[in-house]
Amino acid sequence: MTVWAVLVPEALAYATIAGVSPVVGLYAAPAALILYAAFGGSRHLIVGPMAATAALSAAIVGDAAAGSGANFTAMTAALALTVGIAALLAGLLRLGFLANFISEPVLKGFIIGLALTIIAGQLPKLFGVEGGSGDFFERIPALIEDLGGTNGPTLLVGLTALTLIIVLRRVAPIVPGSLIAVVAGIVASTTLDLERHGVEVVGGIEAGLPSLGFPDIGLGDLGLLAAGSMGVLLVAFAEGLGAAKTYAARDHYGIDANRELIGLGAAGVGAGLSGGMVVNGSLSKTAVNRSAGARTQLSGIVAAVLTVITLLFLTGLFEKLPEAVLAAVVIAAVVELVDPRSILSLYRVFTRRLGRAYGVAARPDFIAAVTALLGVMVFGTLPGLFIGIGASLLLLLYRSSRPQISELGRMPGNGHFAALDRHAESRGIPGVVVLRVEGGIYFANAERIRSEVRRAAARKGVGAVVIDAETVPFIDVGAVRMLDNLAGDLGDLGVRLLIARDVGQVRDVLRTAGAEEELRRVYPTVRAAVDAAESGG
Repeated sequence: MTVWAVLVPEALAYATIAGVSPVVGLYAAPAALILYAAFGGSRHLIVGPMAATAALSAAIVGDAAAGSGANFTAMTAALALTVGIAALLAGLLRLGFLANFISEPVLKGFIIGLALTIIAGQLPKLFGVEGGSGDFFERIPALIEDLGGTNGPTLLVGLTALTLIIVLRRVAPIVPGSLIAVVAGIVASTTLDLERHGVEVVGGIEAGLPSLGFPDIGLGDLGLLAAGSMGVLLVAFAEGLGAAKTYAARDHYGIDANRELIGLGAAGVGAGLSGGMVVNGSLSKTAVNRSAGARTQLSGIVAAVLTVITLLFLTGLFEKLPEAVLAAVVIAAVVELVDPRSILSLYRVFTRRLGRAYGVAARPDFIAAVTALLGVMVFGTLPGLFIGIGASLLLLLYRSSRPQISELGRMPGNGHFAALDRHAESRGIPGVVVLRVEGGIYFANAERIRSEVRRAAARKGVGAVVIDAETVPFIDVGAVRMLDNLAGDLGDLGVRLLIARDVGQVRDVLRTAGAEEELRRVYPTVRAAVDAAESGG
């Protein structure tokens, strides 16, 4: 019942973000909850309409419906269906690893940007003005221009609801503040006849259960939704999987990413065939579910039954609900997602050593998060997501192409080897340069490593260069060829190239890639390689 008390007002509110009637949010919930309980793996996860996927749905369906002229509500249900089918196929093909390509900083920046955009879209309803459309930087100036026409009663109702929700969240978190605000808004609207004072209300909501079946659109319309559904799936899956894993870890059970895809897919198909909207796992509602004492998915099934009862008998109560109250519910739900401190914490992950090694890319997580945030605010939800993912992958490639190469020296007393620039007591070895490559060696960074080794070998008095490969997790055939050629080049200069401490696949590739005998002869320790270099053995 606690989950139901949170689910109903949020489902109504998130449907407005998706651009459809509030009741569509309720249509999506029962089938999604029941089917996830049947196929999903989390004991606590609650699925339903969510702000991020609702905003994505509005953008994708808006573009598709404008191009085809199809009914917006039907297209919204069709998007839920296509996302569900895509998730089912991905789960059956065991593609759960794809969620790993949305890094946590990218998801954080995306969510913050999306939350700010959603808030900008809801503020006109709070003030009772027309507002504008477009991205965040278009909506805010339009809102400022319209503030002169603010409807006083609407603003009073909206701010009162928003204050009530936030205060109850702080002083009595177990109380469903959103539901109380909705009930209070309905009572105030009915008793004070707020419509007469210019306060917009939800209006007529059709009572009863939705008709089950395929959305009334053509196959061509499904094609228009297919590409966008991949982006929605990535966000929905990443958000839901994160919530499922969070509470599974607290109760010491495992989560299978592929089973979660199947559970999300089944829930999405159910929501689409019920005339609903895109659904995914909710961290906030899952937290409410567990804190209220839920131990199994039976709680989700009970919440689904209560939602069905709401659709059958209680929808008429919501017809007098002020839209400003729904806006307040949305703003209160997403404002906590605006977490600038998490972005600042990413900025602080920096050292001068990292700056010297990677230059402008020394703060990759911060850059990826800000790129995703600004991408959403400027270019929209789905483009912003892919801009963030692209920036994250590009930074990863850039950093892997510039691995840190540390020169090692011998520590006095114990004979261990440590980086000269990190340990002042370590000492260089006369005639021998020891280099540690901190990363894989492959085609993208092979030439950079070759240049560094040649630079070290060109020093006066150097007779050998030792590469410590303990921190090299992998190597490709092209890199082996480079090392082989490099050994020959250094040999012409009278400098030997030795390798120490190869591990795992590095050892396998070196021994099978056709390298020369000297390169295949790898020393078990750096000390052994240095001794061999000093003795000429």
